[in-house]
Amino acid sequence: MSKKVKGFSKLSKKEKINWLVSSYFKNDSNAVNILKQYWNSDESLQNLHDEFSENSISNYYLPFSIAPNFLINDKKFTIPMTIEESSVVAAAGKAAKFWMKHGGFKAEVINDEKIGQVHFFYHGNKKTINEYFDFIKPILFKKTESITKKMKSRGGGIIDISLVDKSSQLAGYFQLFATFRTADAMGANFINSCLEEFANIFKNSTQLFSTKKLKKEEIEIIMSILSNYVPNCIVKTEVSCNVQDINSLEPNTPNFADKIIQTINIANLDVHRAVTHNKGIMNGIDAVVIATGNDFRAVEASAHAYASRNGIYQSLSNAYIKKNNFYFELTLPMAIGTVGGVTNLHPLVKLALKILGNPNSKELMKIIASVGLAQNFGALRSLVTSGIQKGHMKMHLINLLNKYEANENEKKLAQIHFKENTVNNNSVENFINKIR
Repeated sequence: MSKKVKGFSKLSKKEKINWLVSSYFKNDSNAVNILKQYWNSDESLQNLHDEFSENSISNYYLPFSIAPNFLINDKKFTIPMTIEESSVVAAAGKAAKFWMKHGGFKAEVINDEKIGQVHFFYHGNKKTINEYFDFIKPILFKKTESITKKMKSRGGGIIDISLVDKSSQLAGYFQLFATFRTADAMGANFINSCLEEFANIFKNSTQLFSTKKLKKEEIEIIMSILSNYVPNCIVKTEVSCNVQDINSLEPNTPNFADKIIQTINIANLDVHRAVTHNKGIMNGIDAVVIATGNDFRAVEASAHAYASRNGIYQSLSNAYIKKNNFYFELTLPMAIGTVGGVTNLHPLVKLALKILGNPNSKELMKIIASVGLAQNFGALRSLVTSGIQKGHMKMHLINLLNKYEANENEKKLAQIHFKENTVNNNSVENFINKIR
């Protein structure tokens, strides 16, 4: 049962921990030790981490891994990936190694337009609100110049603002629909600042409107917020090779290339399969997004919305054969940045970006998408050949051994035994019991 506490955010970190342990762990010192053992020994670095979030009491570690051998647009990359699942990193690296021999990934950013909306209600004459918008639109640009000046100097800014009438769907509902470019920043703070100023100007400038037919009280601002759905901020990446080359990768699986294509056909028809198919893509994408200090939740939300753009949830990737060549491609929206947020603060994020050659936001979009496609290829390859569990559980073996507190000698014996035997929870438990 949750314990009520007053003024928790004002407590010191030590006081927060003491309250938590006394309320939920019966003052168990082991709980305190677990929290403290993940503190950084460098006090200034720990303070930096504490300030990333509210009510921070410890750090939650995820492995910072490396997937080598990526060739993207004829440039070699070693990819930092932050994820707790070892098979993801292994599959990405394995796929990248194969495709490096066949020209690597060819990636392009199709567009980098982002979206924000001011949602408001107006129940008056539609002609009046349209005329008012035409009047106020240049003023919206003019009066936000103090906000957009720096962004414009970097090649970004407001692209356009339009009035959207949604009143047929919800009585009186309208939007100011704005599009932006945010250069190398993800741009959430910039977009939201612009939108809130739009809302203020739009509501409070009616007295300037020459017809005097509109009062500010008739405009009810509901909210001003960016959209994480960015269908015009799109990246595409693909790999290709001769059909014979792809089939020779799995000589014991007849028509390997055709089977890959059929997995996508199935994902396009069946939502249950499509969700898992796209989750596999996001395994790779999220790992790089997190490693580079970006918002994986925003990227996830946009990708899954994009997968539903045709009215049915479908595969984000595509595969086909044309003129005896096999093509495998991925297209998805992605709003990420290489400046701002924790990208300028988190030491490992800085390191990750340096490993990638300090890319700009468009270059990073291409890298991330290519890792997603590699991940998808690795997963589909396993599914149509040995099955997903064989490779996954081999990689998971060490976690199962740690679960049973195996010592180093037991781990060595297990590694030998399970080279030729099936790995699952029961088989590992039985093996450990037997050797003990």
